[in-house]
Amino acid sequence: MLFRVEVAPKSNLPDVPGRRAAMRITHELGVPVDDASVVKTYTVAGLSRQDLEKVVEAAALHDPVSHVASLTPLASGFDWIVEVGLRPGVTDNEGRTARETLALVLGLSRQQAKSLAVYASSQYALRGQLSRETVEHIARDHLCNELIQRFEIKSAAEWAEKPGFEAKAAQVTGQSLDEVAAIDLSAMSDEELMAFSRENVLALSLEEMQAIRAHYARPEVTAARKAAGLGAHPTDAELEVLAQTWSEHCKHKIFAADIEYENTETGRKESIKSLYKTYVQGSTSTIRRNMGASDICLSVFKDNAGVIRFTDDHHLCVKVETHNSPSALDPYGGALTGIVGVNRDPMGTGMGANLLCNTDVFCFASPFYDQPLPPRLLHPRRVMEGVREGVEHGGNKSGIPTVNGSVVFHERFLGKPLVFCGTVGIMPALVNGKPSQDKRALPGDIIVMTGGRIGKDGIHGATFSSEELHEGSPATAVQIGDPITQRKMYDFLMRARDMGLYHAITDNGAGGLSSSVGEMAGDSGGALLDLSKAPLKYDGLRPWEILLSEAQERMTVAVGPDQIERFLALAAEMDVEATALGTFTDTGIFAVTYGDKPVALLDMDFLHEGTPRMVLDAVWERPAVKETPAPASVDHGGLLRRMLGRLNICSKEYMIRQYDHEVKGASVVKPLVGVERDGPADAAVMRPVLGRKEALVLSHGICPKYSDLDAYWMMAGAIDEAVRNAVAAGGDLAHMAGVDNFCWCDPVQSEKTPDGKYKLAQLVRANQALAHFCHAYGVPCVSGKDSMKNDYTGGGEKISIPPTVLFTAMSVIPDASQAMTSDFKQAGDVIYVLGLTRPELGGSELADELGFVSAAVPQVDALSARKRYQSVRKAAQGKLLNACHDCSDGGLAVALAEMCVGGRLGAEVDLSRVPVSSDCVSPLETLYSESHSRFVVSVPSGNVPSFEKVFAGQWMAPIGRVTDSGKLVVTCGGEAVLSEDVETLADAFKATLDW
Repeated sequence: MLFRVEVAPKSNLPDVPGRRAAMRITHELGVPVDDASVVKTYTVAGLSRQDLEKVVEAAALHDPVSHVASLTPLASGFDWIVEVGLRPGVTDNEGRTARETLALVLGLSRQQAKSLAVYASSQYALRGQLSRETVEHIARDHLCNELIQRFEIKSAAEWAEKPGFEAKAAQVTGQSLDEVAAIDLSAMSDEELMAFSRENVLALSLEEMQAIRAHYARPEVTAARKAAGLGAHPTDAELEVLAQTWSEHCKHKIFAADIEYENTETGRKESIKSLYKTYVQGSTSTIRRNMGASDICLSVFKDNAGVIRFTDDHHLCVKVETHNSPSALDPYGGALTGIVGVNRDPMGTGMGANLLCNTDVFCFASPFYDQPLPPRLLHPRRVMEGVREGVEHGGNKSGIPTVNGSVVFHERFLGKPLVFCGTVGIMPALVNGKPSQDKRALPGDIIVMTGGRIGKDGIHGATFSSEELHEGSPATAVQIGDPITQRKMYDFLMRARDMGLYHAITDNGAGGLSSSVGEMAGDSGGALLDLSKAPLKYDGLRPWEILLSEAQERMTVAVGPDQIERFLALAAEMDVEATALGTFTDTGIFAVTYGDKPVALLDMDFLHEGTPRMVLDAVWERPAVKETPAPASVDHGGLLRRMLGRLNICSKEYMIRQYDHEVKGASVVKPLVGVERDGPADAAVMRPVLGRKEALVLSHGICPKYSDLDAYWMMAGAIDEAVRNAVAAGGDLAHMAGVDNFCWCDPVQSEKTPDGKYKLAQLVRANQALAHFCHAYGVPCVSGKDSMKNDYTGGGEKISIPPTVLFTAMSVIPDASQAMTSDFKQAGDVIYVLGLTRPELGGSELADELGFVSAAVPQVDALSARKRYQSVRKAAQGKLLNACHDCSDGGLAVALAEMCVGGRLGAEVDLSRVPVSSDCVSPLETLYSESHSRFVVSVPSGNVPSFEKVFAGQWMAPIGRVTDSGKLVVTCGGEAVLSEDVETLADAFKATLDW
């Protein structure tokens, strides 16, 4: 019997969710709604009506101060009502929590609670002159994401005739639990092989399908399979495991390819054996050799996160991941999974790290987009709000501060948003007397899965993320995270680590158990896994789905036989599910069963090393740019206000304020700084070990707007921006490491990608720049990730993202008191510009604002920049500066305005004193050029001699003073350029996204 418990705000209190829904429908969809109210509904199976009356009386599902609960419908006084609930098989965190609450309130035993189920949904009661067609539009395009949710609609008349909606329980159906299918590839033609790959979302190429077919035709393979009770043909589970392991998402095949690269500008041709090994790993190896005894790297490119030395007693680890494809389909669930997923990377690094902080960078199309949307795409504002909320819920509910991030806008992110989520962790240098960064699963260790249960969510996540987004992209690829379950697991694992209860740990990320167990089995030499023991969210999963599901909140641990009882007992004590699923072996085989039934038998070498190497061509030919001149004259005051309001420059305070950046109490420099706490910070600074002075500095750089001109300088700019942001906050170039995250459009030449050779050449140039500038600055990459196929095809059009790299920099300073912020501090300080300004307006915010075109992409002079960064660090150590801010989007004008806004102080500046190249001749170029490696600093007058001594011989000049006038006044050789009230500039800066 099914019953419903409905919960609604008391009539004398405002319905905030309802008002918010009405406002967003009106403003985002352009559909006027007079009012709305929201009723939460819980469909309960497994209890009697008497039990539920006790639940309502006990206020188990509602707050009796502000809400009422009832077993009869509560909605009233509406014109239309829409009920939205999750589809069967989608993780229902709210329903799960309600189920646990009911079991606790009613005192049910664990056995009694097994028959209890709760499904959460929401009813939106709408008031206004609305047709059924309009209400369906509201439901489909705002209230419901049909990928994971379903909805029902009733008019007021229909409700009066029969109040309420029919109570339904979510049912998941599937084939017999132990069904294993064999797939005969031997007789398939090339066309049939590719059709099979496409239809089953394997994302395998023809060469890969042929390699698999050839492997299973080998006599020794057939004989081994026969001995294990398997036929000659691969099982569905084996094909799925190979597809996951060999996916672009996991195997990074484009980065590992053999590439024939031709540069038509220089006439040079070269053969590249793996971009990753040549440029990313290669540059880090060179940098580490050059560091010698001062090498800060402890574990790079071999674990879930990169590890560097922090102090003698502690290490830091960092990882940044992307969750682009899932976030395009379900922004909330995709982003939530992104942040809780990357949290598990430090958790599974070495013997496990404590989580310090999060950093998040998002790339969207304009939230003000007003054109028809291609099929399957969601409106950019809906994507932005869903992603923001997903990351907010994942981070805040996990108790991890979000200390750094940014939002980037570009029209081509309409096809697929980019969602970068990163986490920094800290671990003791030694765990039970052994280096904390080392781990190894041993033969005989027990395979234990901890945390959440397995469901259909996330099946084909890895392979889905390895191909372009299209109208038929699978719903099962989306996962729904549960930060509360993960938090409990995290607390348990940290205790188990300190008690020495396991030998190794890793995340159940892409590919689920197939990936985590398959990777850890590389240590021991094999594994034997029994899927019948795996805990499931519901019945109906086939063996290959259990093996491949990427359902969240799960870690795999290698536990010694002598510790398994203690491990499981601690898990039970801390209310964390932990299940033994098999053992690690040294057989050289990844063997999977379902009870006594064989499911998979995979040779470890073939699984991990059998992928055919791609052979690709790349041809660089500089794109032709038809330049147009900038306007001869502008209203500089009005222009500065408009520039401050541009999406890529304006304040993101509304978003920042929804993230908790104070939890753990370690923040030194916060995301917003200044007297009103609304000025932008260049980087985050934290003191991870309370009672110690050492500080962590976290920053990033991202410049996709330069890619169309030259991806080499895009990459150089991203690295330089990350480094100079860290330096501006006090970071030390000598104790700094980087993380590279490449997000690229499809760079493989094909019929649907006729410019693949050019796009691959862009990727080659970006990798060359990474090697050049990491080496120039002495900043090793310690971790990274690439996400290819960031394209959308549908409705007769293809949208490819601009080639994008996020470069994250993590630095250490010995004393947190040396940290700096960007806001002006006191009138009378001398304002300096550090670095040379060139007329580099290609891809700039100014060019886009004024509608002109320039090919002069900003370049990086690493030699002078490195010396400047070292000098800024020396000035910070000597506490010579009151403020330091980098010049970035919008150039000098925006940097000055932001410093004035942060300090609510004025400034008087003379442009004729700014260090500029001989061809930088106009105030417009001086104010808005986006030349890299520059800072604006303010220096107390008493510190000027010492300051100028530090920077002697470098590009540096005093350009004015901080004032208490409340105005930013700019002149050029005595001629007035602009005079703007700082409060007016603050309003312009904050207005654009002041929802």
